[in-house]
Amino acid sequence: MGELTPLNQENLAEIGNKISVPTYDRSPDKASIVHIGVGGFHRAHLAYYVHQLRQLGEASEWEICGIGLRQNDKKLHDIFKKQDHLYTLMVQHPDGKKEAEVIGSIVDFKMGTDSPEAVITRMAAPETKIVSLTITEGGYNFNPNTGEFNFENPQIQHELAHPDDPKTVYGFLTASLKRRRDEGLPAFTVLSCDNIEHNGNMIQKMLLAFAKAQDPTLAQWIEKEVSFPNSMVDRITPVTTQEDIKLLAETYGVEDEWPVTCEPFIQWVVEDNFSNGRPAFEKVGVQFVPDVVPYEKMKLRLLNAGHSVLGLLGVLHGHTTIDVCVQDELFAQYLRAFFDEEATPVLGEIKGINLADYKDSLLERFGNPNIKDNVDRICSESSAKLPKFLIATIQENLAAGGSIKYATLVLVAWCYYSDKQENQNGQKLVIQDEMKEELHQAAKKTTEDALSFIKLECIFGNLIDNKRFTDLYTEMVNHFYNDVDIKKYMQELL
Repeated sequence: MGELTPLNQENLAEIGNKISVPTYDRSPDKASIVHIGVGGFHRAHLAYYVHQLRQLGEASEWEICGIGLRQNDKKLHDIFKKQDHLYTLMVQHPDGKKEAEVIGSIVDFKMGTDSPEAVITRMAAPETKIVSLTITEGGYNFNPNTGEFNFENPQIQHELAHPDDPKTVYGFLTASLKRRRDEGLPAFTVLSCDNIEHNGNMIQKMLLAFAKAQDPTLAQWIEKEVSFPNSMVDRITPVTTQEDIKLLAETYGVEDEWPVTCEPFIQWVVEDNFSNGRPAFEKVGVQFVPDVVPYEKMKLRLLNAGHSVLGLLGVLHGHTTIDVCVQDELFAQYLRAFFDEEATPVLGEIKGINLADYKDSLLERFGNPNIKDNVDRICSESSAKLPKFLIATIQENLAAGGSIKYATLVLVAWCYYSDKQENQNGQKLVIQDEMKEELHQAAKKTTEDALSFIKLECIFGNLIDNKRFTDLYTEMVNHFYNDVDIKKYMQELL
């Protein structure tokens, strides 16, 4: 490997001899989108769409200022500063083909932990027309059982008492919207890009609950002036590894300290409801619809739930990545049975979508051998994911008399995972979940009370009251705990 070219604005001409680079002017003063939560997915999705528009010579004011609200965002902030906010997107095709492109649509990055005022000022600036979010399910601060805002969060309590010292997305949104109102500026659009059903409605409901508690008159203004379009986002984007960084260096001679790897598939379906203008995203393939709900539900109950099915069963068996799970024929058969017999019956008709083709494409995408999506990542924060992705499907099938066996085994696997915190071979698991300790405490009582895990009402709602479910779950738990062999049980259910 020869001498590497560090990725920065000055070296773009040289790097452009090897891979595609931005051809447009980049100015932090022009950023009309402020994005909170600059993870890999954002950089493979919204930032990529904006980059495409800019490459077409469109939307010159639609650049992005990233915002980090957590201390662990500091690493990316520092790398971005060194690289002039440039990064490489590497698309990995199933056939082994690789495409690399330098993305330039992010032009600034501010840390809310370092200077809350700088972030508020940026969000309140006249140039800002959209504040978009990728803050994961847990960042919405709602009780998954009741769907109501969680006022017990210590950071929320701090913000209510100290409006000028925000900590969460809600504190920053209200502080900046208050300033815009007071200065006579139009409201920005709040655009959720997270995997939550009715994500626009959810952020609206949570923000209004917080704002009413902090400043009721501001809440009235927000309710009247701010748009919260629902959107459905999709592109599999695994966590960047040292191997990705090395591959980029060896293949293209580019030194990028935090590139992003993703699959070729990309989709974004959005309700066309914006307070203060938007980019012409339809020119780069974004689909604008009057109602995103059917598409949203399809994606959450198939793709996202499918990931959790493979992840929780696969991690117990000892599989390490999603593509390895799908290459295991039993796992592929099990996933397709879940899709066909449990997820599809609760979806209804979705205009313009052939569900059989969509499910085929999911198995192909999950099996992409060049997208090494780690099962540990897929299993992370399951307490925030499963109520929306999987448990809701169980509840709807219980109401309709449909099958629940495939999804119920996943809950049994999750219980064992939370209880033992190791796979069936005794290897320790890396568990990342805001509710890790509560899940563990509930799950570890399973041998004396088979339903102890399901009694976590904030996760499972009233499932404990459904005899059909509890009978099946109890049978499965007792069977599985007596003979910990996930593939054997999967085979028996097929």
